[in-house]
Amino acid sequence: MEWTGARYADGPTVEVTTWVAATPGRVWALVSDVTRMPEMSEELQSAQWADGAAAPAVGARFVGRSRHEAFGEWETTCTVVACESERVFSWAVGDPAEPSAVWRFGLEPRNGGTELSQWMRMGPGRSGLSFAIDAMPEKEQKIVFVRMREFERGMTATLEHIRQRAEA
Repeated sequence: MEWTGARYADGPTVEVTTWVAATPGRVWALVSDVTRMPEMSEELQSAQWADGAAAPAVGARFVGRSRHEAFGEWETTCTVVACESERVFSWAVGDPAEPSAVWRFGLEPRNGGTELSQWMRMGPGRSGLSFAIDAMPEKEQKIVFVRMREFERGMTATLEHIRQRAEA
């Protein structure tokens, strides 16, 4: 796990990594299918390709619906910003030029399996968290820290789900 930054404007990041006893191709099929991601996430409730897209490709868009007890329910449109089969799958949340977050799966062949990482950067565009920070600016560092820890826990669980499915 890597965690840097303390304020939203710093673009804090978090990354988790695991090793999967499966080929990069098998892992890729799981991480690049956004419609299956809700099965592996507590927060993400649904994800569907948009604009006629049916598979990951740079520029393809999908709509995700999420839920969190503190933030309620919301919908975001995401744009694939990197897509290299069996290597990297990344998307920007909201406006790709000013995303509220960027997410990435990285795959590396290693020791007869795949080293799988999930990384995310918060900001620079506004998100639901921005409203909490606006309301309590003196607590910004704590708000960001708590949210990044939530992301870390969620990402760790997601990678474990992917690992179990890929190894089954």
